[in-house]
Amino acid sequence: MAERSATRWLEVLATGPMVTVQDLGRPGRGDLGVGRSGAADQAAFRLANRLLANPEDAAALEVTLGGLQVRARGDLLVALSGAPCPATVADSAGRTRGAGHQAVEVLPDGATLRLGVPRRGLRTYVAVRGGLDVPMVLGSRATDVMAGLGPERPARGAMLPVGPPPARFPHVDLAPVTPFYAGEPVLDVLAGPRDDWFVPGALELLCSEPYEVTVDSNRVGMRLRGPGLARARDGELPPEGMVPGALQVPPSGQPTLFLADHPVTGGYPVIAVVRTPDVDRAAQVRPGQRVRFRLVRA
Repeated sequence: MAERSATRWLEVLATGPMVTVQDLGRPGRGDLGVGRSGAADQAAFRLANRLLANPEDAAALEVTLGGLQVRARGDLLVALSGAPCPATVADSAGRTRGAGHQAVEVLPDGATLRLGVPRRGLRTYVAVRGGLDVPMVLGSRATDVMAGLGPERPARGAMLPVGPPPARFPHVDLAPVTPFYAGEPVLDVLAGPRDDWFVPGALELLCSEPYEVTVDSNRVGMRLRGPGLARARDGELPPEGMVPGALQVPPSGQPTLFLADHPVTGGYPVIAVVRTPDVDRAAQVRPGQRVRFRLVRA
């Protein structure tokens, strides 16, 4: 449908470690066993679309650790947000200029946008005015890597159709650059629904020492390494609904922080839940960094 009517495209020349198409996901389908998915850092994703006067849920690219190269087929406007990375635009004659972050950039027909590795943060968003008009699956263009739903991950040579531009034009051409996280980000948590499954003081222990983000982390969740959280009860729970930000603790005692593509249900107890604004922050923490948790009251 979109591919037959598109007049503008993004041609993928290189993807780097990982690129997916995302929007704001598929809310309200948990009864079907379908998670929300969508952009891991939703605040950054929304900002890129607002800069282009797109609807906030217009589909865009989520780029992990840079390396993306795309060529415009037709004149385009693009915006980058999320993890700031070195970016250049080379026109069809080979002339190269720098591209700004959290700013509107012109990508003329035949020009190539290249992203380097971000100095801080993990995920960069590349939005295009009109949005990526790939086919919807269950009402969304988000790629859920755990469930295997949505568009395939773009590969070299893919041609991504761009939708018609919105009627209104952007009112701003840049936004303040969000500071990204050096050191140890502090994530606010609420006590979880199963904190009573752990020994006294376990929740305080969670919040007293840093946890390292391991290389096993992905869009499903951040696997953490730090002080072990011991249980006071044996056995396992019946499957329970999970949400982004849930800190689930398997028998190893090492918690996993669920992100955008988390499972719909889980059987390990949840000791705490990261507050929604800090889930976006967590999505920008790189493997090898450490995070801290701070207990807050609802």
